[in-house]
Amino acid sequence: MNRTAKTAKPRWVQLTAAIIGNALEWYDFAVFAFLAVIISKVFFPAAGEYTGLLLTLATFGVGFLTRPLGGIAIGMYADRKGRKAALQLIIALMTASLLLMVLTPSYNTIGIAAPLLIVFARLLQGLATGGEFASATAYLVEAAPPGQKGIYGAWQMFGQGLANFFGALTGFLMTYLFSEQQLLDGMWRVPFVIGLLIAPVGWWMRRHLEEPEASVAQRATGEVTSLRTALSKHPKGIAATLALTTCATTSAYIFIIYMPTFVARQFHIPLNDAFMAQVSGLIAFIITVPVTGALSDKYGRKAIMLAFLVPYALLIYPLFAWVQSAPVFSNLLFIYVVLSIFLGGFFGPFSTALGEQFPTAVRSSGLAICYNLAVMIFGGFAQFIVTWLIQTTGVTLAPVFYTLAGSVLGVIGCLLLAAPKQLQQGVKPQEAVKLTVREMAH
Repeated sequence: MNRTAKTAKPRWVQLTAAIIGNALEWYDFAVFAFLAVIISKVFFPAAGEYTGLLLTLATFGVGFLTRPLGGIAIGMYADRKGRKAALQLIIALMTASLLLMVLTPSYNTIGIAAPLLIVFARLLQGLATGGEFASATAYLVEAAPPGQKGIYGAWQMFGQGLANFFGALTGFLMTYLFSEQQLLDGMWRVPFVIGLLIAPVGWWMRRHLEEPEASVAQRATGEVTSLRTALSKHPKGIAATLALTTCATTSAYIFIIYMPTFVARQFHIPLNDAFMAQVSGLIAFIITVPVTGALSDKYGRKAIMLAFLVPYALLIYPLFAWVQSAPVFSNLLFIYVVLSIFLGGFFGPFSTALGEQFPTAVRSSGLAICYNLAVMIFGGFAQFIVTWLIQTTGVTLAPVFYTLAGSVLGVIGCLLLAAPKQLQQGVKPQEAVKLTVREMAH
């Protein structure tokens, strides 16, 4: 009791500390993707416009190769040493990655060493972000008061949406305030400097996090559960997590992040207009997420997610085909807002639904493995794949079909979701952790 009274922090501080790393991750990803054309000319100037862009998108995606490794290592560290310790380690690694992005000279200054350092920075960030979503989600699900897990988990996606919003806004302002030559001369680094300034604040806040009681109780048993044994008992939850993450990652990396580049290149809509439409859509997304997260506490995760995901899947192709036939700003703005509302409705309960598929003993590591595997395969190189598909097949709407396929998998994932009570039926919260570990050890 004395320890709790001494270390208790306001609820908003706990929530902010939990989501700030994930927000910083998405801000960095968003800025890198939005400035891909500029970055390609800084680090791959000799490759030509198309090849340079592909190499830059591959550099963006290469960090996803280390995400499963980081997810396994940091996830197991979080399950054994605590959520707080893992969240501090993650943001320290993110800070090092951002420092490299800010300080690495251009190709014209140090030659081939420049792109190699950028690749190393993305690999380092991949290690960090591999454990970020799972550790932060586990923390939020376990720290939430009874009956509020949905809204608590929704703040994770709210943080991502807010980070993408500021990333898109930054991209818009950078292209509006500076000429292309000014960006090439070094102004492209400014957004990464902003992220670098935020990172130490995040580390300080996480240093003062309180460990969730469920995590403390599980580690107090002193029992170590085999990850393979634990995961083998939850095949349905694993399948649901993989399918839902595939849906989320194809939408996030294509619809949210890649679309400004896509509509500017393929529909010839000015990049500033594309960013403005995206910012408007992200505002709708951010507003919707906590609303549906709270609704999922009342009506269930599955019902809310399906209610928003099904219309999203049905509308995404006809709406983009409409913009292709009439590529004007007002049409782009309309579809961004409409689709972002549906997507936000799906993302509201998303984090909590995934976190509830695994018991406390392996929640962080189990979620990290499934989440990062799907993200690596379907998200990390998504922009590279669809850019290549457009160039080789001539199908302009290839990114839309890619996202649509992910949405269909998402619907299947919703249908596979296991209710939390199936993991720990009839067990009191204080006893659930010990029982789960004991059962899985046999």
